Amino acid sequence: MFHIFLSVLLLVSLLSAPQAIAARYNLDPTHTFIEFRAKHLGYSWLYGRFNRIEGTLIWDQSRPHASRVKVEIDLRSLDSNHAERDKHLRGEEYLDASQYRRATFESIRYEGDADSGMLTGNLTLRSITREISIPVSRIGEGYDPWGGYRVGFEGKYILNTFDYGMEYDVGPDGNIIELFLGIEGIKQKKLAPKRR
Repeated sequence: MFHIFLSVLLLVSLLSAPQAIAARYNLDPTHTFIEFRAKHLGYSWLYGRFNRIEGTLIWDQSRPHASRVKVEIDLRSLDSNHAERDKHLRGEEYLDASQYRRATFESIRYEGDADSGMLTGNLTLRSITREISIPVSRIGEGYDPWGGYRVGFEGKYILNTFDYGMEYDVGPDGNIIELFLGIEGIKQKKLAPKRR
């Protein structure tokens, strides 16, 4: 009887033990990209990017549904390869980057497998927050030459500037922005416990 009691107690302790925690990654700002393109007067494409991006990623390929990501974009870092145009796009008629310095995306769920799926979260731009869903795919993951561990993803999203209060007329379909997203996370190293 005592042996049965011990067996039940062991089983309960195993079932109640905390599950493995997904690893935390810092986004590598030199290998994380948010690029965009939009129609210019309906005649051609205008291309650009944001040069300053930071964030964190929670990832475990054995439990992709538990993944989370938070990204902050410095709107003042918009770069379309033309100083006067950048000044206009950062100005009050568009991003108003002096007042709204950052845009943020924070995920709330991921549906899919370890290779691809749909990432849903809240995008806040110009103090307006909307829930959006981004199809994403994993590019790869593994150890780098310096002993770190990395994982990379890519995605694409179509943004309507009217949804975020940017209604400046730049021609036919100028309010439709194609965003190309590429992130690379570096796994945070666990600190060794301090000796007493």
